[in-house]
Amino acid sequence: MKTYVVVITGASGSVYGLRLVEQLLSAGGSVTVVVTRAGRDVMEFETGFRLPETAASSEHSIGAAQAMLAFLELPATLPLRVVDQSDLFDAAASGSARIDAMVVCPASMGFVGSVAAGIATDLPERAADVMLKERRPLVLVPRETPMSLIHLRNLTSLAEAGAVIVPASPGFYHKPGSIDDVVNFVVGKVLDQLGVEHRLFTRWGE
Repeated sequence: MKTYVVVITGASGSVYGLRLVEQLLSAGGSVTVVVTRAGRDVMEFETGFRLPETAASSEHSIGAAQAMLAFLELPATLPLRVVDQSDLFDAAASGSARIDAMVVCPASMGFVGSVAAGIATDLPERAADVMLKERRPLVLVPRETPMSLIHLRNLTSLAEAGAVIVPASPGFYHKPGSIDDVVNFVVGKVLDQLGVEHRLFTRWGE
């Protein structure tokens, strides 16, 4: 079973992260989700889903995972963990943990800047730092426009360090007819980088 870490930051586009979690679990993966505090607020504003708090106890973390699975309309038995942003004792913070890939979806420019500068003050930043130093797949999905020169330089630094940058820039050659189609295109491009099979959009020539 492949193991993934998905981080949802406070950038707009939390629906991308939720759809990604849904697809990774449906493909048979084990997923650890970390939603930043700003990410929780944006997720609730954009989707109506308020992720329960996770910091107090493992029971709260289990409750948050069950709530997310219910919102995604997935079986409660699927291997999903929801971990608090401050939990630096989680396995994702260690290079010895077996994490196959990490995706930050969506990735805020604040998060990008911190990781590009080597800052690791919480679990998402530390986990991203671990993926880079261990030469494991790290995919960043920035959703920001326009980008300043600082944003571009930070993304360039991360690309040079081994990260893959997949901007939330949907294509339209597949003739999307709904918001779901647009979301699926972006998430499908992320899954392509992870080598995960999907049928989220019709490929060119199919």
